[in-house]
Amino acid sequence: MTLAAPAHSLPRNMTFDADDWLILARCWHPVALVRDLGTQPLGVTLLDVPLVLYRAGDAIVVADDLCPHRGVPLSMGKGDGQSVACAYHGFRFGQQGRCVRVPAHPENAIPGKLNLRTYPAVERYGLIWTCLRPDEAPPVIPPMPHWNDPAYQQINCPFIDIAGFAGRQVEGFIDVAHFAFVHTDTFADPENPVVPPYKTHLTPDGFEAEYRSSVGNYPIGKADRGRPGFEWLRHFRVHVPFTATLEIHFPDNGRLVIMNAASPVSARQTRMFAPMCRNFDKELPLQDVYDFNLRVFEEDRALVEAQKPENLPLDPTLEAHVMADRSSIAYRRALRTMGLSQFFTA
Repeated sequence: MTLAAPAHSLPRNMTFDADDWLILARCWHPVALVRDLGTQPLGVTLLDVPLVLYRAGDAIVVADDLCPHRGVPLSMGKGDGQSVACAYHGFRFGQQGRCVRVPAHPENAIPGKLNLRTYPAVERYGLIWTCLRPDEAPPVIPPMPHWNDPAYQQINCPFIDIAGFAGRQVEGFIDVAHFAFVHTDTFADPENPVVPPYKTHLTPDGFEAEYRSSVGNYPIGKADRGRPGFEWLRHFRVHVPFTATLEIHFPDNGRLVIMNAASPVSARQTRMFAPMCRNFDKELPLQDVYDFNLRVFEEDRALVEAQKPENLPLDPTLEAHVMADRSSIAYRRALRTMGLSQFFTA
């Protein structure tokens, strides 16, 4: 049973437009890798709201990173796998954020005002997901193809921090025209910039697009792994506001699925998580996957952090577009359908 808590006020030093924040707070977002949460508390930020994550037995607790006694961040405290203790006065909090011990008065009843404000925690794809306004949101977390398929290897890459807006980062992930100019040190061919025609298809929570081309997805130097004349199919599934999956079809029925789950730390900071699964090369070292994934996303990050305006203009007349931008146009249209503002940030 979740403890009752008052309606959430807007965060201090908010970087979002207030109406946008209220919409985004109804959505589910990843905030941490499950493996990164041990016995000690973990401080994260979502939509300008500081949160603390800690383990309470088999449960993961997500709460405001603030001791209700004197306002010290609980992420500064110490955990034991069952609870977390505030660094200032040792107040200890356990299941569901309930205060279970006040060291200065161990025999006294503990007032309910000392309980933490908590949020739901769901483990999915090796990530911890939460929602800041769960009473106004259905418990929907974007699906990931093949994640539970025993024929596939599941991989959780380390997260990447980006000094840019989540919407810009997601739009870059689904962009199909930048390979020949941004990813030539990793997998793309600078002599192959042409984007063949493709279409987008609306879905209840976003859109899908299938893009076919001769641009491979093997690392540079792995040309022997390719196949002359092979047509690569990239199947994008976009779930607004900030999650997209890319399923890449390799030769011999190989499949690689990459989830781009952009967590909006603020309107100007993004923590990008990238769970993956594949049905080939399962015997290769995971560190090779981590290293290659980091190189690809570092190439993207440099561009996202340099974009102006920093926000994502949802009005289609505010930036120029070409035919290759069908996915970007569909993404911005889907965000407008959510009711988000034309500029999407404060």
